Amino acid sequence: MNRLHVDLDESLVKSNRPVSIAVDASGVKVHNGGDWIRRVWKVKKGYLKIHFAVDIKTEQVVSMDVSSEKVGDGKRLKRLVNRARENNVRVKRVLGDGSYDSKANFNFLTQEGIIPVIRVRKGSVPRSRGSQARKLAVIEQQTFKPKAWSRIHRFGYRWRVEGAFYVIKRVFGEYVTAKKFVNMAREMAMKASIYNGFIKAMA
Repeated sequence: MNRLHVDLDESLVKSNRPVSIAVDASGVKVHNGGDWIRRVWKVKKGYLKIHFAVDIKTEQVVSMDVSSEKVGDGKRLKRLVNRARENNVRVKRVLGDGSYDSKANFNFLTQEGIIPVIRVRKGSVPRSRGSQARKLAVIEQQTFKPKAWSRIHRFGYRWRVEGAFYVIKRVFGEYVTAKKFVNMAREMAMKASIYNGFIKAMA
């Protein structure tokens, strides 16, 4: 498996319709290689962070990334969106929790013609400060009650990405067996690709 180059199957994830994606990240334990990864990355826990973008309609993983535990979730939003589009996915909206709340993310999505449905942090001030899109999001979320805002934007469908993590961990375990980072990434890509095949077969 370490010699294989695995990508998400484009034939499974591509879509001619505009797609709403949910983004999130989750930690995966490093089996037997924990000491190595802690030493190389200079981290305490020694786990991988897996970043997923999931089509909220089909529940399939349309793009993914693997990083160390030090990388913030929001730092990988642009990469997830770009990789989804490389797989011929027409991204229309992005659903993300507060960890994706940044001016850079709001500006990137708006400039690309993508609707940002991102939960802003509590206590946010409705000032542009370099991002008019984020200012409008703050005003909207302070105007509507959380449940009403969630219903308007279908934010509740963000659970689809959490469901993908849950299924993959239940089926394949909450760890990777590879020891080198590149092979860990390939192992997770293989698991995500098999998961997409499961979902496609069940549709």
